[in-house]
Amino acid sequence: MENIKAKRLNRDNAGITEKLPIKIVQYGEGNFLRAFVDYLVNKLNNEADFNAGVAVIQPLPGGMIIVLNEQDGIYNLFMKGIKQGKEIQENELITCIQKGYDPYKDYDEYLELAKEEELEFLISNTTEAGIAYNENDKFQEYPHQSFPAKVTALLYKRFQHFNAAPDKGLTIIPCELINHNADNLKKIILRYAESWNLDKEFVNWIHEHNSFHNTLVDRIVPGYPKEDIDSYQSQLELEDTLIVSAEVFLLWVIEGGAALKAKIPFDKIDENVLIVEDLQPYRTRKVRILNGAHTTMVPFSILFGNETVKETVDHEFTGDFIKKAVFEEINPTLSLSSKELNSFAEEVFDRFRNPFIKHQLSSIALNSISKFKVRVLPSLLGFVKKFNRLPLRLTFAFACLIRFYDGKWKGQSLPVKDDEKSVTAMREIWELHSYNEIAGRVLGKTDFWDLDLNEIPELKEKIAYALEVIDNKGIENGFKVFTEKYTQA
Repeated sequence: MENIKAKRLNRDNAGITEKLPIKIVQYGEGNFLRAFVDYLVNKLNNEADFNAGVAVIQPLPGGMIIVLNEQDGIYNLFMKGIKQGKEIQENELITCIQKGYDPYKDYDEYLELAKEEELEFLISNTTEAGIAYNENDKFQEYPHQSFPAKVTALLYKRFQHFNAAPDKGLTIIPCELINHNADNLKKIILRYAESWNLDKEFVNWIHEHNSFHNTLVDRIVPGYPKEDIDSYQSQLELEDTLIVSAEVFLLWVIEGGAALKAKIPFDKIDENVLIVEDLQPYRTRKVRILNGAHTTMVPFSILFGNETVKETVDHEFTGDFIKKAVFEEINPTLSLSSKELNSFAEEVFDRFRNPFIKHQLSSIALNSISKFKVRVLPSLLGFVKKFNRLPLRLTFAFACLIRFYDGKWKGQSLPVKDDEKSVTAMREIWELHSYNEIAGRVLGKTDFWDLDLNEIPELKEKIAYALEVIDNKGIENGFKVFTEKYTQA
């Protein structure tokens, strides 16, 4: 039965009278930013006297700014998950958003934000495709279509209105999931400044008085809990059409120094926000441990018979396999301290055990070859370089990947999802007559790995033997026989 509320959530009905100054312009009204950045701003306001209001910009036509404004920008965030082995369920009312703006309906109103006295920050998440140059965006032809063009127009308006005041530049923190996101955004802004023939003084102002900070963000945000909405609404006094659900875990790594730390008092709240000089080690950590564990487990665990990530880590055999692959074979190849790496890995496994998120292995099987190349192969090669031997679990997982791409297992089809060229090539390889030939041919595919992996000592031999025992004895018994043969005394 549909849960109908007598009153809709808004500031009046919730008894919220305080208006906050606009300190942040945020491009993106979607679930992720509202469960990530706005949650943190809300916490900074409540616990660190940050006193920051957020103006949200709809980056694309047909967004949800109307719905956001109908609730005066407030909504409930439900966070569920496992933290240090304990089940956590929390609910926060997010009140930092002051108003939403649709630049496709009123571009001039959007540009008026440039005149906000207390504006300090510009934050975005416009998807990986958002930080891109659109040559069709002309300076005086509104509305601009690309996100960087909108930013350039806003910054230029601010530059003009405040007569190039040094203290009116912005701290720009994009959250798009691309490497060097802020560096790329800055390059495109400067490209627009050049193509639009804007003042050289404006270009200097961008360089000298605006700061750009690369970031790494991490939080699983399922979003609006459509299937369980009645259960969520029953916990609230007012009807909320903007409910967001998210996991408990959160990580935000931002490149910056003392100046950024002084601007945002993250040290006053207990959240996993790191301001560092170089985020690349943290990006590598995430790719190798979190993403690497996913990619390591998928073929291996599907062949074993599991269906979800949680099922994989909860099972005695598969859970032990993945955990030891991470702690004993992946972590030792990374440059951060073992304490930091192990702490992060424990958080990752807490996330994998989250009972509120059913992460199907088949849903993360897409493009497993290219993922293995980026996420797992560097750990395998790094282990060989450091210890002069192959990591047994990552090697066995590699064999499982090859076996998975045969597409059939025990009379059933496997959820192989990749480009047609890769799938066809692997199926043809599986028509060869021996495991040794199959291993050699796959390892020699430089279009897959960018190098001939047959050159890695003993890798071909061990992959071939792993394929044989997988087919003859299955995953668990096959791994047992494999390790008995190759474990060094």
